[in-house]
Amino acid sequence: MYRKKGRGWTKHIDFMLIDIACIVIAFFISYVIRFGFNNPYVDKDYRILGVAFLLIDFFVEIMADSFKNVLKRGYLDEFISTCKHAVLVFLVTALFLFTTQMADIYSRLSFYIMFPIYVTITYVARLALKSFLKKKGFGASKKSLFVIAPDAMLRDTLRTVEKSCIGYTKIVAASLDTDMKGETICGIPIVANHDDIVDYACDEWVDEVLIPPCSEDEYPERMADIFLEMGIAVHTGITKNGTAQGGYKQIEKIGDYTVVTSSVNYANTSALLVKRGMDIVGGLVGCLFTLIIMIFVGPAIYIASPGPIFFSQERVGRNGRKFKMYKFRSMYMDAEERKKELMAQNKVGDGMMFKMDFDPRIIGNKVLPNGKKKTGIGRFIRKTSLDEFPQFFNILVGDMSLVGTRPPTLDEWEKYEPHHRARMSFRPGLTGLWQVSGRSNITDFEEVVKLDTQYIGEWSVKGDMKIIFKTFVGVLKNDGAV
Repeated sequence: MYRKKGRGWTKHIDFMLIDIACIVIAFFISYVIRFGFNNPYVDKDYRILGVAFLLIDFFVEIMADSFKNVLKRGYLDEFISTCKHAVLVFLVTALFLFTTQMADIYSRLSFYIMFPIYVTITYVARLALKSFLKKKGFGASKKSLFVIAPDAMLRDTLRTVEKSCIGYTKIVAASLDTDMKGETICGIPIVANHDDIVDYACDEWVDEVLIPPCSEDEYPERMADIFLEMGIAVHTGITKNGTAQGGYKQIEKIGDYTVVTSSVNYANTSALLVKRGMDIVGGLVGCLFTLIIMIFVGPAIYIASPGPIFFSQERVGRNGRKFKMYKFRSMYMDAEERKKELMAQNKVGDGMMFKMDFDPRIIGNKVLPNGKKKTGIGRFIRKTSLDEFPQFFNILVGDMSLVGTRPPTLDEWEKYEPHHRARMSFRPGLTGLWQVSGRSNITDFEEVVKLDTQYIGEWSVKGDMKIIFKTFVGVLKNDGAV
């Protein structure tokens, strides 16, 4: 799924908060210079002025769109922008004081001193924040960009991308003609050639693909369709060749290119903020319950199978990101080694997932001499889904979401076909559409992919809330839990 860039003030809320902090600091310093080291907010009149500055600064930031293209501005442009913003703030404040007949209450000297202080610290703070964001690779949700171009266009394209495409943590490229793999152009590594572009996109972290305007008739269009099938957003340069046939489309700018962006769905900023807010609240509550459950479950796990009570495993998240997923350990310590021996009993025939009716790796599971099957703590915490509770930590830190698609293991990910990859174009979740449509009873992986891609294509906050409710009911009924 493609995440729309934030519009208006929601896109650069970090810069807005920095500016607001700067006006508070400037207000305090100017007051101290004029009246000595005292707290201006103790004085009722200056407390009103301080609040007025805050509200007016926020108002100007939104109405004047003060942070449009802020990450692309040079030093001079940023200084000019800072001065314009400060002038607007102080003019509106002066108008407010004149209209309310409060101008005579306040020190003009303090007002005049505050302006250069505010401009100076705001300018420095903006530059520092931009430097920090670029250094840490922060920006548009830590995205990765895969640039694909013919050799004749590759250098110019990468030069433009390197200069203008700020906000991508990772930028790599592929050449369509000669094998340039291993080379670096404008600081951007060439990681694939004509023959292994699809393999690279299928195996590695790729959020978006940029195909600049190209003279070739079919190759970019065909490639765009393949990437869409994987769930990767495609930015296609506007040419006579057309664009990918499927998905949602919108016109955007990537660097200096005007492109048509295609994706299986779009998620706007406000909806994603609501979803993330739900994750944070759910994560905090879930972590609290995890600590309580650990008091009772932890000793039982250790007594039945000495070793760590938590199990961590590297999983694949959104668009190929790797992360550590946590669970209460419900299997014996040698479970991963024994998995190979049990593959013949896997109910999912293609090996894309692993499921069996009575897994001997689960703590307490064993077959008695009389043929009866005995279970223990491992079966209990899986049946009640208690083993999943530590994943609320993954949700809280942002690796996972309350609702999404279940993250595959590395060996499962390596077996994915391009259309399988589409299910991981969304942040993985603790529960999802296929879990509430039969939960673990589904054994056809293609059906899992179908339900996951349906969830992504039709995603909404309301839909997430329905899935959470159905999951809660399913857990209470032990409906299909492993």
